[in-house]
Amino acid sequence: MIFELPDETRLLQRTVREFAQSEVAPAAEHLDATKSFPYEIVAQMGELGWMGIPFPEEVGGAGGTTLQYAIAVEELTRVDSSVAITLCAHTSLGVQPIYLFGSEAQRERYLPDLCAGRKLGAFGLTEPGAGSDAGNTLTRARLHDGEWVIDGAKQFITNAGTTISGHVAITARTGQDEISNLIVENGTPGYEQGEPYRKMGWHASDTRPLTFENCRVPEENLLGPRGNGFRQFLKVLDIGRIGVAAMGVGLAQGALDQAIAYAKERQAFGQSIGKFQAIQIKLADMATEIEAARLLVYKAAWLKDEGRDFSLTAAQAKLKTGRLAVRCADEAVQIHGGYGYIEEYPICRFYRDAKILTIGEGTDEIQQMVIARSLTA
Repeated sequence: MIFELPDETRLLQRTVREFAQSEVAPAAEHLDATKSFPYEIVAQMGELGWMGIPFPEEVGGAGGTTLQYAIAVEELTRVDSSVAITLCAHTSLGVQPIYLFGSEAQRERYLPDLCAGRKLGAFGLTEPGAGSDAGNTLTRARLHDGEWVIDGAKQFITNAGTTISGHVAITARTGQDEISNLIVENGTPGYEQGEPYRKMGWHASDTRPLTFENCRVPEENLLGPRGNGFRQFLKVLDIGRIGVAAMGVGLAQGALDQAIAYAKERQAFGQSIGKFQAIQIKLADMATEIEAARLLVYKAAWLKDEGRDFSLTAAQAKLKTGRLAVRCADEAVQIHGGYGYIEEYPICRFYRDAKILTIGEGTDEIQQMVIARSLTA
């Protein structure tokens, strides 16, 4: 077993880390406070090829690996979660469905702009009564005169309402016991994006409810075979869990970075607080747990790149890293003391951003179900 990253991957890791420090970090507090979408940063990432890392060059991607994508997400989250989830949701949920299940015509139409970051992609699964119970989808689409007529609603959808959002791929009932995926382009009559949610965290990311009322799209906007939607989005979610797990590792590492820096700087009782055993124990435990979680995420990405079954490992990584991110953010705030509760310190934002990692892309409880089913099958 070789744990050292290939030279090309280490170069990407270093480049993303430097970009996060030089471009993202200085803007993160303002973007969070004003709830502003990071258009300029997304444009820069598109120019660098990072909006299409794991996709082949022939479709407009960077020709990278899932591991490289996970590392890029990790390094961005180490500084700011809003920027990271914008990249993560776009790649895993916005682009993957079209790359995996799209026709040649759909790939040619959508992938070049998506992989270049000129357009953002979104995925609409969650509804008021269908989240963890994804089979309870109520959005409906009926075929009429060569068009799909869509009626329904989605909620908690990322990347659907920006000025560069290009499409959303949704799940809809196309028959009594049939769920399919459909591509709905922004600007389609009958498709409306609601006002952004007032969220606890991820303030600079775009998250909104969507409504479809007599929304008509061409018959060829069916994504993959009719009736395969449930199977398709489960595969998409498996891939997405690798990205969100990478976010968990990145946030935990970023929290540790800040905790170490503050522990070295803060003086109490005549010495830095990092000299006290109580603080050292917290830092040691965080560092050890992060390293273990990172290896789990990298293994999930490696398994996918090798064409092997990665569903179990992705679920384990998602479960482990989400909980770890919450715990590390909490410990880092504790090390900061009262300053950790003040918005001028980045750790306050990290604390708010962490909790969603135990909910989005499948709750912890869903991950436990996935893991348990694999163990008892």
